[in-house]
Amino acid sequence: MLSHLLIKNYALIEHLEVQPDANLNIITGETGAGKSIMLGAIGLLMGQRADTKTLHNAEEKCIVEGTFTMGGFYIQNIFEEEELDFQNPCMIRREISPAGKSRAFVNDTPVTLETLRRIGSQLMDVHSQHDTLSLGSNEYQLQIIDTFAQCHQQLVGYQEKFQSYNKLKVAYEYLQRESSSLKKEFDYNKFLLDELDAAKIKVNEQEELEEELNILENAEDVKQRLVGVTNLFGNPEQSVVSMLQDVVATLAPIKNFSNQYSQFVDRIQSALIELKDVANDVENEEEKIELDDERIAIIQQRLDLLFKLHQKHAVKSNTELLEIQETLEQKVSNVLNLSDNISIAKERMEKAKETALKTAEKLSKVRQAVFPEMERKVVQLLAELGIPNAKLKIDHETSELTEEGIDHINFLFSANKGIAPRQLREVASGGEFSRLMLIIKYLLASKRSLPTIIFDEIDTGISGEVAKKVGNMMREMATNIQVISITHLHQIAGLGTTHFYVYKDDSAAKTISKMKQLSKDERIVEIAKMIGGENPSENAIHSAIEILDVKV
Repeated sequence: MLSHLLIKNYALIEHLEVQPDANLNIITGETGAGKSIMLGAIGLLMGQRADTKTLHNAEEKCIVEGTFTMGGFYIQNIFEEEELDFQNPCMIRREISPAGKSRAFVNDTPVTLETLRRIGSQLMDVHSQHDTLSLGSNEYQLQIIDTFAQCHQQLVGYQEKFQSYNKLKVAYEYLQRESSSLKKEFDYNKFLLDELDAAKIKVNEQEELEEELNILENAEDVKQRLVGVTNLFGNPEQSVVSMLQDVVATLAPIKNFSNQYSQFVDRIQSALIELKDVANDVENEEEKIELDDERIAIIQQRLDLLFKLHQKHAVKSNTELLEIQETLEQKVSNVLNLSDNISIAKERMEKAKETALKTAEKLSKVRQAVFPEMERKVVQLLAELGIPNAKLKIDHETSELTEEGIDHINFLFSANKGIAPRQLREVASGGEFSRLMLIIKYLLASKRSLPTIIFDEIDTGISGEVAKKVGNMMREMATNIQVISITHLHQIAGLGTTHFYVYKDDSAAKTISKMKQLSKDERIVEIAKMIGGENPSENAIHSAIEILDVKV
């Protein structure tokens, strides 16, 4: 409920503070005194857009602040989703700067207007004679049924199943799209992979082949030079090896004279051993070299293939080609395994859908079970409110799975005898809409703690006994929830547990709107004026006293 409302610098309101009680709050006043202005300010707390034109003093900021006690509302989950601390009571504030910047706060934490709308809609329900379009909405009608059937827990349980199904459906559809996309590339990727597989690429192959080709293309020159080196090493008459052997023989007799001489001999002998190894290796290498035109052709053909593959894949090495080959293998494998993955994903999705559908069917039965009772009670109350020939039929169709289940609800209504019920938006007048909405809110008030309900002159067009019944209905609603009613009817005003009066103050240079809570005596005068005009007669005063004595 709204426990405190502060409005500063808004339209005709300079400063206004109101503390409504928990039951039926009545607001009356002069035409144009500011009752609708107060509703505009409350609208800011519900996330409506702001305008600097609404500032009373264009040089100061506007502040609208509401304090709410929250008991029994389905609102805590919104705080969790919006990552806000849940506090009870909760304070909501809107500020509008002279520059037009608007800010919103929940418990002093800045929030977006969308967050404010989500929270505000759970705290206040402003209902005017012209604000009945929501009743014509099938989604809103389904919410009415759910509240009347008190099936919130069943709905939450279903929504968990639906969300699980929806996630699996999204995953399945993604795989299908991925499959379609990958299959378009599959043939080309498979061709590239087969080409690389057939090439049997090795990491250092290109460098080794280029070295071998260079030798083969210069085989004659290489062979001659290696033969020459072999001759220098092993010529019987004069060779490098025999010369070194002579050096060793020359030094051997004196090597014991000095460590230095001994080292000379050892080092030359080591060199001699290494030279003999080199001579053998050169001779072996020379023997391997053949003039092989066929081998040259094979190497050139292989290098041409590698070059073309490098060019094709825009790389410079076999290592990069092998990386591309690995990537292609993964892509081809993904497509080959995709059908299995799709089958598994489809099976999981269908099982989740079957579970969600069974839960939705149970929820649907709970909803349909209350149709007759709701139809009967609405028609009965409409008769009491002056529409004796009203008919209400709740039309039901089964739909595909949605966030709300499988039920498509449509309220069919007729206010006149002999007229078949049709969709509300096609047949209901403004007054009929208002009374129907009042009845629905009345019925729902006993089923669940609704937000604070504000009725803005929805009693227009009624009088007499019907007005009394509307007032009694509001009074009864107010035993379960907080009701604030802006009214021009004394029959309703007299039933309030608290009465506020809105008036204009023209004493300053600029007219301002004020509100005060009436005492018992002030209420008598106000209700008497509502009965008999600005100068009420004694009969009007007695009638006001009678109304208040009976009801206060």
